[in-house]
Amino acid sequence: MGKKTPNLLKNLEELHHEVRVEGERTFQRYNASISREVFRSGALNLAHYLALRKQDRRDLQQSLLERGLSSLGRCESRVMANIEAVIAALQRIEGQGSPMEFPSPERFMEGMVALDSNTDELFGPAPEGRRVRLMVTLPGEAATDRKLVRSLLKHGMDLARINCAHDSEETWLAMIELVREESKHLNRTCRISMDLSGPKARLGRVHLGKDRERIFEGDRIIIYREGHLPAKSDFPVAECLLEEAIDQLTVGSAVWIDDGKAGTRVVKRTKHSVTLECFHTIEQGFRLKSEKGLNFPGSELSVASLTPSDLKALDFVVHHADLVGFSFVQCAEDVQNLLKELSARGDTKLGIIAKIETERAVRNLPEILVAGAGQRPTGVMIARGDLAVEIGWERISEMQEEILWICEAAHVPVIWATQVLETLVKKGSPSRAEVTDAAMSERAECVMLNKGPYILDGMKLLVNVLHRMQEHQLKKMPRLRALRSWNK
Repeated sequence: MGKKTPNLLKNLEELHHEVRVEGERTFQRYNASISREVFRSGALNLAHYLALRKQDRRDLQQSLLERGLSSLGRCESRVMANIEAVIAALQRIEGQGSPMEFPSPERFMEGMVALDSNTDELFGPAPEGRRVRLMVTLPGEAATDRKLVRSLLKHGMDLARINCAHDSEETWLAMIELVREESKHLNRTCRISMDLSGPKARLGRVHLGKDRERIFEGDRIIIYREGHLPAKSDFPVAECLLEEAIDQLTVGSAVWIDDGKAGTRVVKRTKHSVTLECFHTIEQGFRLKSEKGLNFPGSELSVASLTPSDLKALDFVVHHADLVGFSFVQCAEDVQNLLKELSARGDTKLGIIAKIETERAVRNLPEILVAGAGQRPTGVMIARGDLAVEIGWERISEMQEEILWICEAAHVPVIWATQVLETLVKKGSPSRAEVTDAAMSERAECVMLNKGPYILDGMKLLVNVLHRMQEHQLKKMPRLRALRSWNK
Protein backbone atom coordinates (compact mmCIF):
# COMPACT_ATOMS: atom_id res chain seq x y z
CA MET A 1 0.00 0.00 0.00
CA GLY A 2 1.31 3.45 -0.92
CA LYS A 3 1.87 6.38 1.35
CA LYS A 4 -1.31 7.93 2.70
CA THR A 5 -2.11 11.38 1.33
CA PRO A 6 -5.55 12.08 2.89
CA ASN A 7 -5.36 15.87 2.78
CA LEU A 8 -4.30 15.95 -0.87
CA LEU A 9 -6.98 13.47 -1.90
CA LYS A 10 -9.60 15.35 0.08
CA ASN A 11 -8.53 18.62 -1.52
CA LEU A 12 -8.80 17.10 -4.97
CA GLU A 13 -12.24 15.66 -4.28
CA GLU A 14 -13.39 19.05 -2.99
CA LEU A 15 -11.94 20.72 -6.06
CA HIS A 16 -13.77 18.26 -8.31
CA HIS A 17 -17.06 19.08 -6.61
CA GLU A 18 -16.44 22.83 -6.64
CA VAL A 19 -15.49 22.96 -10.33
CA ARG A 20 -18.40 20.72 -11.33
CA VAL A 21 -21.04 22.69 -9.41
CA GLU A 22 -19.78 26.17 -10.29
CA GLY A 23 -19.11 25.16 -13.87
CA GLU A 24 -22.64 23.81 -14.29
CA ARG A 25 -24.02 27.06 -12.91
CA THR A 26 -22.04 29.12 -15.41
CA PHE A 27 -22.92 26.74 -18.25
CA GLN A 28 -26.64 27.17 -17.57
CA ARG A 29 -26.16 30.89 -18.14
CA TYR A 30 -24.35 30.21 -21.41
CA ASN A 31 -26.68 27.45 -22.58
CA ALA A 32 -29.65 29.69 -23.33
CA SER A 33 -27.74 31.47 -26.10
CA ILE A 34 -26.32 28.33 -27.78
CA SER A 35 -28.06 26.91 -30.83
CA ARG A 36 -25.03 25.14 -32.34
CA GLU A 37 -25.07 21.73 -30.66
CA VAL A 38 -21.43 20.95 -31.45
CA PHE A 39 -20.33 23.84 -29.22
CA ARG A 40 -22.13 22.74 -26.03
CA SER A 41 -19.26 20.54 -24.87
CA GLY A 42 -16.83 23.41 -25.46
CA ALA A 43 -19.02 25.84 -23.53
CA LEU A 44 -19.31 23.39 -20.61
CA ASN A 45 -15.56 22.78 -20.54
CA LEU A 46 -14.96 26.55 -20.69
CA ALA A 47 -17.25 26.99 -17.68
CA HIS A 48 -15.34 24.30 -15.79
CA TYR A 49 -12.00 25.92 -16.71
CA LEU A 50 -13.11 29.34 -15.47
CA ALA A 51 -14.17 27.73 -12.18
CA LEU A 52 -10.82 25.95 -11.88
CA ARG A 53 -8.81 29.11 -12.56
CA LYS A 54 -10.84 31.29 -10.20
CA GLN A 55 -8.40 30.61 -7.35
CA ASP A 56 -4.66 30.12 -7.00
CA ARG A 57 -3.95 26.38 -7.34
CA ARG A 58 -0.13 26.45 -7.17
CA ASP A 59 0.19 24.72 -3.79
CA LEU A 60 -2.01 21.88 -5.04
CA GLN A 61 0.06 21.63 -8.21
CA GLN A 62 3.29 21.35 -6.23
CA SER A 63 1.87 18.56 -4.07
CA LEU A 64 0.78 16.64 -7.16
CA LEU A 65 4.15 17.06 -8.84
CA GLU A 66 5.94 15.69 -5.75
CA ARG A 67 3.95 12.47 -6.19
CA GLY A 68 4.66 12.17 -9.93
CA LEU A 69 1.08 13.05 -10.84
CA SER A 70 -0.37 15.46 -13.36
CA SER A 71 -0.28 19.02 -12.01
CA LEU A 72 -3.44 19.92 -14.01
CA GLY A 73 -1.26 22.45 -15.83
CA ARG A 74 -2.28 21.15 -19.26
CA CYS A 75 -5.97 20.49 -18.66
CA GLU A 76 -7.40 23.31 -20.82
CA SER A 77 -9.28 21.10 -23.28
CA ARG A 78 -10.39 18.45 -20.72
CA VAL A 79 -10.85 19.93 -17.25
CA MET A 80 -13.10 17.38 -15.53
CA ALA A 81 -11.50 14.35 -17.19
CA ASN A 82 -8.05 15.53 -16.07
CA ILE A 83 -9.14 16.09 -12.46
CA GLU A 84 -10.85 12.69 -12.38
CA ALA A 85 -7.77 10.95 -13.80
CA VAL A 86 -5.62 12.41 -11.01
CA ILE A 87 -8.14 11.44 -8.33
CA ALA A 88 -8.31 7.89 -9.71
CA ALA A 89 -4.51 7.60 -9.66
CA LEU A 90 -4.21 9.01 -6.14
CA GLN A 91 -6.92 6.66 -4.83
CA ARG A 92 -4.96 3.72 -6.18
CA ILE A 93 -1.76 5.01 -4.58
CA GLU A 94 -3.62 5.00 -1.26
CA GLY A 95 -5.04 1.55 -1.96
CA GLN A 96 -8.70 2.54 -1.72
CA GLY A 97 -11.09 -0.37 -2.15
CA SER A 98 -13.38 1.20 -4.76
CA PRO A 99 -11.44 3.89 -6.56
CA MET A 100 -12.90 6.15 -9.24
CA GLU A 101 -12.64 4.78 -12.78
CA PHE A 102 -10.08 6.42 -15.06
CA PRO A 103 -11.70 8.42 -17.87
CA SER A 104 -11.67 6.48 -21.12
CA PRO A 105 -9.04 7.53 -23.69
CA GLU A 106 -11.87 8.78 -25.90
CA ARG A 107 -13.27 11.03 -23.17
CA PHE A 108 -9.83 12.23 -22.15
CA MET A 109 -9.01 13.35 -25.69
CA GLU A 110 -12.46 14.52 -26.85
CA GLY A 111 -11.61 18.17 -26.19
CA MET A 112 -8.58 18.10 -28.51
CA VAL A 113 -10.60 16.18 -31.08
CA ALA A 114 -13.30 18.87 -30.88
CA LEU A 115 -10.71 21.65 -31.27
CA ASP A 116 -9.24 19.93 -34.32
CA SER A 117 -12.70 19.47 -35.80
CA ASN A 118 -13.65 23.12 -35.18
CA THR A 119 -10.36 24.22 -36.74
CA ASP A 120 -11.01 22.13 -39.85
CA GLU A 121 -14.51 23.54 -40.14
CA LEU A 122 -13.36 27.15 -39.87
CA PHE A 123 -9.95 27.15 -41.60
CA GLY A 124 -10.22 24.14 -43.88
CA PRO A 125 -8.24 20.89 -43.68
CA ALA A 126 -4.67 21.00 -42.42
CA PRO A 127 -1.97 20.77 -45.08
CA GLU A 128 0.04 17.57 -45.18
CA GLY A 129 2.73 17.52 -42.50
CA ARG A 130 1.68 20.74 -40.75
CA ARG A 131 -0.94 21.28 -38.02
CA VAL A 132 -0.90 25.11 -37.96
CA ARG A 133 -2.51 26.96 -40.87
CA LEU A 134 -0.95 29.95 -42.57
CA MET A 135 -2.93 33.14 -43.23
CA VAL A 136 -1.43 35.75 -45.56
CA THR A 137 -2.63 39.33 -46.06
CA LEU A 138 -3.00 39.90 -49.81
CA PRO A 139 -1.35 42.98 -51.31
CA GLY A 140 -3.20 45.01 -53.92
CA GLU A 141 -1.16 43.45 -56.75
CA ALA A 142 -2.74 40.06 -55.93
CA ALA A 143 -5.71 41.34 -57.95
CA THR A 144 -3.71 41.13 -61.19
CA ASP A 145 -0.54 39.13 -60.52
CA ARG A 146 -1.49 35.51 -61.07
CA LYS A 147 2.11 34.36 -60.60
CA LEU A 148 2.21 35.96 -57.12
CA VAL A 149 -1.03 34.30 -56.05
CA ARG A 150 0.18 30.94 -57.32
CA SER A 151 3.48 31.37 -55.44
CA LEU A 152 1.66 32.24 -52.20
CA LEU A 153 -0.39 29.07 -52.50
CA LYS A 154 2.63 26.93 -53.36
CA HIS A 155 4.48 28.32 -50.35
CA GLY A 156 1.68 27.26 -48.00
CA MET A 157 -1.07 29.91 -47.87
CA ASP A 158 -4.13 28.22 -46.34
CA LEU A 159 -6.17 31.39 -45.80
CA ALA A 160 -6.04 34.57 -47.89
CA ARG A 161 -6.83 37.71 -45.89
CA ILE A 162 -8.30 40.82 -47.48
CA ASN A 163 -8.40 44.03 -45.44
CA CYS A 164 -11.61 45.90 -46.26
CA ALA A 165 -10.02 49.14 -45.06
CA HIS A 166 -8.06 49.18 -48.33
CA ASP A 167 -8.79 48.91 -52.05
CA SER A 168 -12.24 48.57 -53.66
CA GLU A 169 -14.86 45.91 -54.24
CA GLU A 170 -13.58 45.51 -57.79
CA THR A 171 -10.07 44.82 -56.48
CA TRP A 172 -11.37 42.46 -53.77
CA LEU A 173 -13.31 40.45 -56.34
CA ALA A 174 -10.29 40.18 -58.63
CA MET A 175 -8.17 38.93 -55.71
CA ILE A 176 -10.78 36.35 -54.74
CA GLU A 177 -11.22 35.07 -58.27
CA LEU A 178 -7.47 34.59 -58.70
CA VAL A 179 -7.18 32.77 -55.37
CA ARG A 180 -10.13 30.50 -56.22
CA GLU A 181 -8.82 29.75 -59.71
CA GLU A 182 -5.26 29.04 -58.62
CA SER A 183 -6.39 26.96 -55.64
CA LYS A 184 -8.41 24.78 -57.97
CA HIS A 185 -5.51 24.55 -60.42
CA LEU A 186 -3.14 23.43 -57.63
CA ASN A 187 -5.76 21.20 -55.97
CA ARG A 188 -5.39 23.15 -52.72
CA THR A 189 -7.90 24.47 -50.23
CA CYS A 190 -7.61 28.18 -49.44
CA ARG A 191 -10.30 30.01 -47.47
CA ILE A 192 -11.02 33.71 -48.04
CA SER A 193 -11.12 35.89 -44.92
CA MET A 194 -12.25 39.51 -45.18
CA ASP A 195 -11.56 41.91 -42.29
CA LEU A 196 -14.04 44.68 -41.58
CA SER A 197 -12.19 47.89 -40.79
CA GLY A 198 -14.25 48.56 -37.64
CA PRO A 199 -14.37 51.80 -35.62
CA LYS A 200 -10.60 52.23 -35.72
CA ALA A 201 -9.51 55.74 -34.73
CA ARG A 202 -7.12 57.17 -37.29
CA LEU A 203 -5.64 60.52 -38.14
CA GLY A 204 -7.01 62.34 -41.16
CA ARG A 205 -5.36 65.44 -42.59
CA VAL A 206 -2.24 66.67 -40.77
CA HIS A 207 -0.50 70.08 -40.61
CA LEU A 208 2.81 70.17 -38.75
CA GLY A 209 2.98 73.94 -38.40
CA LYS A 210 5.96 76.18 -39.04
CA ASP A 211 9.39 74.56 -39.36
CA ARG A 212 8.17 71.29 -37.88
CA GLU A 213 9.14 67.83 -39.02
CA ARG A 214 8.97 65.80 -35.81
CA ILE A 215 7.17 65.76 -32.47
CA PHE A 216 9.17 65.52 -29.24
CA GLU A 217 8.36 65.07 -25.54
CA GLY A 218 6.70 68.21 -24.20
CA ASP A 219 5.28 69.23 -27.60
CA ARG A 220 1.56 69.77 -27.99
CA ILE A 221 -0.72 68.54 -30.76
CA ILE A 222 -4.32 69.67 -31.33
CA ILE A 223 -6.63 66.95 -32.66
CA TYR A 224 -9.81 68.22 -34.33
CA ARG A 225 -13.11 66.69 -35.22
CA GLU A 226 -13.23 65.85 -38.94
CA GLY A 227 -14.11 68.92 -40.97
CA HIS A 228 -12.87 71.42 -38.37
CA LEU A 229 -9.15 71.42 -39.11
CA PRO A 230 -7.88 75.04 -39.46
CA ALA A 231 -6.28 75.98 -42.77
CA LYS A 232 -3.16 77.27 -41.00
CA SER A 233 -1.58 76.68 -37.61
CA ASP A 234 1.68 77.43 -35.82
CA PHE A 235 1.24 74.20 -33.88
CA PRO A 236 0.98 70.59 -35.13
CA VAL A 237 -2.69 69.82 -35.80
CA ALA A 238 -4.55 66.83 -37.20
CA GLU A 239 -8.04 65.46 -37.78
CA CYS A 240 -9.40 62.49 -35.85
CA LEU A 241 -11.63 60.36 -38.09
CA LEU A 242 -13.47 58.81 -35.12
CA GLU A 243 -15.88 61.49 -33.95
CA GLU A 244 -16.76 59.69 -30.71
CA ALA A 245 -13.18 60.15 -29.49
CA ILE A 246 -13.43 63.93 -29.62
CA ASP A 247 -16.76 63.75 -27.79
CA GLN A 248 -15.74 61.34 -25.03
CA LEU A 249 -12.07 61.93 -24.20
CA THR A 250 -11.51 63.87 -20.99
CA VAL A 251 -8.59 65.82 -19.55
CA GLY A 252 -6.02 63.29 -18.38
CA SER A 253 -7.00 60.62 -20.93
CA ALA A 254 -4.06 58.84 -22.56
CA VAL A 255 -3.81 58.83 -26.35
CA TRP A 256 -1.17 56.72 -28.09
CA ILE A 257 -0.30 57.37 -31.74
CA ASP A 258 0.97 55.04 -34.48
CA ASP A 259 1.07 51.70 -32.61
CA GLY A 260 2.56 53.27 -29.50
CA LYS A 261 5.34 55.28 -31.14
CA ALA A 262 4.15 58.36 -29.23
CA GLY A 263 2.35 58.62 -25.90
CA THR A 264 0.28 61.75 -25.25
CA ARG A 265 -2.23 62.95 -22.68
CA VAL A 266 -5.26 65.23 -23.05
CA VAL A 267 -4.53 68.58 -21.35
CA LYS A 268 -7.40 70.64 -22.78
CA ARG A 269 -10.61 70.12 -24.68
CA THR A 270 -13.13 72.23 -26.57
CA LYS A 271 -16.32 71.35 -28.42
CA HIS A 272 -14.47 70.34 -31.57
CA SER A 273 -10.92 69.51 -30.42
CA VAL A 274 -8.62 68.05 -27.78
CA THR A 275 -5.11 69.28 -27.03
CA LEU A 276 -2.54 66.56 -26.42
CA GLU A 277 0.82 66.87 -24.71
CA CYS A 278 3.48 64.34 -25.68
CA PHE A 279 5.07 62.55 -22.70
CA HIS A 280 6.79 59.69 -24.53
CA THR A 281 8.46 59.18 -27.89
CA ILE A 282 11.72 57.92 -29.35
CA GLU A 283 14.79 60.13 -28.94
CA GLN A 284 14.70 61.46 -32.50
CA GLY A 285 10.99 62.27 -32.21
CA PHE A 286 8.21 60.91 -34.42
CA ARG A 287 6.55 62.06 -37.61
CA LEU A 288 2.87 62.91 -37.36
CA LYS A 289 1.28 61.38 -40.47
CA SER A 290 -2.24 60.88 -41.78
CA GLU A 291 -3.76 57.37 -41.63
CA LYS A 292 -1.83 56.51 -38.45
CA GLY A 293 -3.85 54.80 -35.74
CA LEU A 294 -4.88 56.16 -32.35
CA ASN A 295 -5.38 54.12 -29.17
CA PHE A 296 -7.06 55.21 -25.94
CA PRO A 297 -5.96 52.84 -23.15
CA GLY A 298 -8.00 53.36 -20.01
CA SER A 299 -10.87 55.05 -21.88
CA GLU A 300 -13.82 52.82 -22.69
CA LEU A 301 -15.36 54.83 -25.51
CA SER A 302 -18.94 54.09 -26.45
CA VAL A 303 -18.61 53.36 -30.17
CA ALA A 304 -20.82 51.34 -32.53
CA SER A 305 -19.09 48.05 -33.33
CA LEU A 306 -20.12 48.20 -36.99
CA THR A 307 -19.51 51.39 -38.96
CA PRO A 308 -21.48 52.43 -42.07
CA SER A 309 -18.50 51.33 -44.21
CA ASP A 310 -18.52 47.94 -42.45
CA LEU A 311 -22.20 47.44 -43.26
CA LYS A 312 -21.56 48.29 -46.90
CA ALA A 313 -18.62 45.87 -46.99
CA LEU A 314 -20.78 43.14 -45.47
CA ASP A 315 -23.03 43.26 -48.54
CA PHE A 316 -20.01 42.08 -50.52
CA VAL A 317 -18.48 39.79 -47.88
CA VAL A 318 -21.52 37.53 -47.45
CA HIS A 319 -21.46 36.66 -51.16
CA HIS A 320 -17.72 36.13 -51.65
CA ALA A 321 -15.88 35.25 -48.42
CA ASP A 322 -15.64 32.21 -46.15
CA LEU A 323 -14.77 34.16 -42.99
CA VAL A 324 -15.40 37.67 -41.70
CA GLY A 325 -12.85 39.33 -39.42
CA PHE A 326 -14.72 41.36 -36.78
CA SER A 327 -12.45 44.25 -35.76
CA PHE A 328 -12.60 45.86 -32.31
CA VAL A 329 -15.28 43.53 -30.98
CA GLN A 330 -15.70 44.40 -27.30
CA CYS A 331 -18.56 42.32 -25.88
CA ALA A 332 -21.18 39.67 -26.60
CA GLU A 333 -23.65 42.33 -27.71
CA ASP A 334 -21.27 43.34 -30.50
CA VAL A 335 -21.20 39.74 -31.76
CA GLN A 336 -25.00 39.58 -31.60
CA ASN A 337 -25.21 42.74 -33.69
CA LEU A 338 -22.94 41.21 -36.33
CA LEU A 339 -25.04 38.03 -36.37
CA LYS A 340 -28.18 40.11 -36.91
CA GLU A 341 -26.58 41.92 -39.84
CA LEU A 342 -25.45 38.63 -41.39
CA SER A 343 -28.93 37.14 -40.98
CA ALA A 344 -30.51 40.25 -42.51
CA ARG A 345 -28.40 39.57 -45.60
CA GLY A 346 -29.53 35.96 -45.75
CA ASP A 347 -26.23 34.49 -44.59
CA THR A 348 -26.14 31.45 -42.31
CA LYS A 349 -22.68 29.95 -42.98
CA LEU A 350 -20.02 32.66 -42.82
CA GLY A 351 -17.42 31.94 -40.14
CA ILE A 352 -16.50 34.67 -37.66
CA ILE A 353 -13.04 35.75 -36.51
CA ALA A 354 -13.30 37.87 -33.36
CA LYS A 355 -10.27 40.17 -33.30
CA ILE A 356 -9.26 40.78 -29.67
CA GLU A 357 -7.70 44.25 -29.63
CA THR A 358 -8.77 45.95 -26.38
CA GLU A 359 -8.69 45.37 -22.63
CA ARG A 360 -12.49 45.27 -22.56
CA ALA A 361 -12.52 42.50 -25.16
CA VAL A 362 -10.08 40.47 -23.03
CA ARG A 363 -12.32 40.84 -19.99
CA ASN A 364 -15.37 39.78 -22.00
CA LEU A 365 -13.67 36.99 -23.96
CA PRO A 366 -15.69 34.04 -22.54
CA GLU A 367 -18.98 35.77 -23.37
CA ILE A 368 -17.68 36.73 -26.84
CA LEU A 369 -16.78 33.08 -27.49
CA VAL A 370 -20.18 31.83 -26.40
CA ALA A 371 -22.05 34.47 -28.43
CA GLY A 372 -20.10 33.60 -31.58
CA ALA A 373 -19.34 29.87 -31.39
CA GLY A 374 -22.78 29.22 -29.94
CA GLN A 375 -24.27 30.22 -33.30
CA ARG A 376 -21.72 29.47 -36.03
CA PRO A 377 -18.05 28.50 -36.57
CA THR A 378 -15.92 31.05 -34.69
CA GLY A 379 -12.25 31.73 -34.12
CA VAL A 380 -10.22 34.37 -32.30
CA MET A 381 -7.41 36.54 -33.61
CA ILE A 382 -4.94 37.84 -31.03
CA ALA A 383 -4.37 41.24 -32.64
CA ARG A 384 -1.21 41.88 -30.66
CA GLY A 385 -0.41 45.32 -32.09
CA ASP A 386 -3.40 47.26 -30.84
CA LEU A 387 -3.76 44.98 -27.81
CA ALA A 388 -0.20 45.73 -26.64
CA VAL A 389 -0.85 49.47 -26.80
CA GLU A 390 -4.21 49.11 -25.06
CA ILE A 391 -3.11 46.94 -22.13
CA GLY A 392 0.58 47.88 -21.93
CA TRP A 393 3.68 46.20 -23.34
CA GLU A 394 4.47 44.58 -20.00
CA ARG A 395 1.18 42.66 -20.10
CA ILE A 396 0.97 41.49 -23.72
CA SER A 397 2.95 38.26 -23.22
CA GLU A 398 0.79 37.31 -20.25
CA MET A 399 -2.47 38.14 -22.04
CA GLN A 400 -1.66 36.29 -25.25
CA GLU A 401 -1.06 33.18 -23.12
CA GLU A 402 -4.37 33.56 -21.28
CA ILE A 403 -6.26 34.08 -24.54
CA LEU A 404 -4.74 30.86 -25.90
CA TRP A 405 -5.79 28.98 -22.75
CA ILE A 406 -9.35 30.32 -22.65
CA CYS A 407 -9.88 29.53 -26.33
CA GLU A 408 -8.48 26.01 -25.97
CA ALA A 409 -10.83 25.45 -23.05
CA ALA A 410 -13.74 26.46 -25.33
CA HIS A 411 -12.33 24.34 -28.20
CA VAL A 412 -12.11 27.51 -30.31
CA PRO A 413 -9.20 27.97 -32.78
CA VAL A 414 -6.83 30.93 -32.49
CA ILE A 415 -4.94 33.06 -35.02
CA TRP A 416 -1.54 34.41 -33.86
CA ALA A 417 -1.23 37.80 -35.55
CA THR A 418 0.69 41.08 -35.85
CA GLN A 419 4.31 41.54 -36.91
CA VAL A 420 5.14 37.85 -37.25
CA LEU A 421 8.57 37.81 -38.98
CA GLU A 422 7.97 41.48 -39.78
CA THR A 423 11.53 42.53 -40.58
CA LEU A 424 12.04 39.45 -42.75
CA VAL A 425 8.85 40.12 -44.73
CA LYS A 426 9.56 43.85 -45.04
CA LYS A 427 13.38 43.97 -45.27
CA GLY A 428 14.56 40.47 -46.14
CA SER A 429 16.27 39.42 -42.89
CA PRO A 430 14.66 38.27 -39.60
CA SER A 431 15.69 39.18 -36.08
CA ARG A 432 16.41 36.48 -33.52
CA ALA A 433 13.46 37.67 -31.43
CA GLU A 434 11.13 37.28 -34.41
CA VAL A 435 12.20 33.69 -35.03
CA THR A 436 11.55 32.90 -31.34
CA ASP A 437 8.12 34.53 -31.65
CA ALA A 438 7.40 32.47 -34.77
CA ALA A 439 8.31 29.30 -32.85
CA MET A 440 5.88 30.25 -30.07
CA SER A 441 3.11 30.71 -32.62
CA GLU A 442 2.96 26.92 -33.07
CA ARG A 443 0.61 26.81 -30.07
CA ALA A 444 -2.09 28.58 -32.07
CA GLU A 445 -4.12 26.98 -34.86
CA CYS A 446 -3.20 29.61 -37.44
CA VAL A 447 -0.47 32.24 -37.91
CA MET A 448 -0.94 35.45 -39.89
CA LEU A 449 1.77 37.06 -42.00
CA ASN A 450 1.38 40.59 -43.32
CA LYS A 451 2.22 41.64 -46.85
CA GLY A 452 5.72 42.73 -47.83
CA PRO A 453 8.29 42.41 -50.63
CA TYR A 454 9.86 39.32 -49.02
CA ILE A 455 6.60 37.55 -48.14
CA LEU A 456 7.63 34.31 -49.86
CA ASP A 457 10.84 34.17 -47.81
CA GLY A 458 8.80 34.77 -44.68
CA MET A 459 6.40 31.96 -45.55
CA LYS A 460 9.24 29.54 -46.30
CA LEU A 461 10.91 30.20 -42.95
CA LEU A 462 7.65 30.10 -41.00
CA VAL A 463 6.53 26.79 -42.51
CA ASN A 464 9.95 25.32 -41.67
CA VAL A 465 9.79 26.58 -38.07
CA LEU A 466 6.22 25.34 -37.58
CA HIS A 467 7.09 21.91 -38.95
CA ARG A 468 10.06 21.61 -36.61
CA MET A 469 8.27 22.91 -33.53
CA GLN A 470 5.25 20.62 -33.87
CA GLU A 471 7.65 17.72 -33.29
CA HIS A 472 8.50 19.21 -29.88
CA GLN A 473 5.30 20.95 -28.73
CA LEU A 474 1.53 20.45 -28.90
CA LYS A 475 -0.29 23.44 -27.42
CA LYS A 476 1.15 23.63 -23.85
CA MET A 477 2.46 20.05 -23.84
CA PRO A 478 6.15 19.40 -24.52
CA ARG A 479 6.62 16.30 -26.69
CA LEU A 480 9.52 14.00 -25.87
CA ARG A 481 10.88 13.45 -29.35
CA ALA A 482 14.44 12.13 -29.27
CA LEU A 483 17.00 14.95 -28.96
CA ARG A 484 18.92 14.07 -32.10
CA SER A 485 21.58 16.77 -31.73
CA TRP A 486 22.97 15.05 -28.60
CA ASN A 487 22.49 11.42 -29.68
CA LYS A 488 25.78 10.12 -31.04
